[in-house]
Amino acid sequence: MPPTKATPRLTNLRLHPIKSLDPLTVTEARISPSGGLALDRAWALYSVDGRWVNGKRTPAIHLIRAAFSPDLRSVTLSVPGDRRSIPAHTFPFPDGHDDAAEWFSMFFEQQILVRYSPGGFPDDTIANGPTIVSTASLQAVCEWFPSLTLDEVRLRFRTALEIDGVPAFWEDQLFGEDEHSVVRFQIGEVHFEGSNPCARCPVPPRDPFTGISLDGFQKRFTQQRESTLPSWSPRARFDHFYRFATNTRVPSSESTKLLRQGDLVRM
Repeated sequence: MPPTKATPRLTNLRLHPIKSLDPLTVTEARISPSGGLALDRAWALYSVDGRWVNGKRTPAIHLIRAAFSPDLRSVTLSVPGDRRSIPAHTFPFPDGHDDAAEWFSMFFEQQILVRYSPGGFPDDTIANGPTIVSTASLQAVCEWFPSLTLDEVRLRFRTALEIDGVPAFWEDQLFGEDEHSVVRFQIGEVHFEGSNPCARCPVPPRDPFTGISLDGFQKRFTQQRESTLPSWSPRARFDHFYRFATNTRVPSSESTKLLRQGDLVRM
């Protein structure tokens, strides 16, 4: 187990209101009835054949910038440096998804549908709570890849909750030895159940602004993750080591509760 003197504290909350696009750092976030954070991944882009248009499938999406108003009632979409001179446009959020679809269609040069769900569009539909990682884990990745800054690593891995005051990979203790075990913990007034180490996708190797991949990223990350796996990490849960951060579930009883920057974590 990690050192007992560690004082875990929620130091950062990040929403990704449009799936695959830029985050918004907030000081507090409410738990939605579905178990995620309210307005996190509230919009998702689809092609007409019903498939997601996201970072996993479409590297060009990294060229789009989404700037949200502090109250999250509007978003300005733009493509800096685009040779087609696609104009920046501000849309109401979250109700302006139909109008935003026209802007995305112009950028991708195909019909795009933008769907809105108050419960969001989580990657993991079973462990659909916010993902959690420690600041020290993000800093460890910076040591593996010296060309990356801490903020860039945050953008690449897109976690919602960041915990400070603990060692690297502290979050590995938030899931059990097998998929049937439950690790319960609390952040502020919100109760969580840890689920599993999050399997990563083609997005982390890519520059979050250009979509260009860093050569050898996945291989080096996997090797480093395995060689530095802490003693408290349930090794049996790693069928491969391209896993980072912890997926969670949030009981329905926690709906509408607030998470606040600075909340303590209790095990």
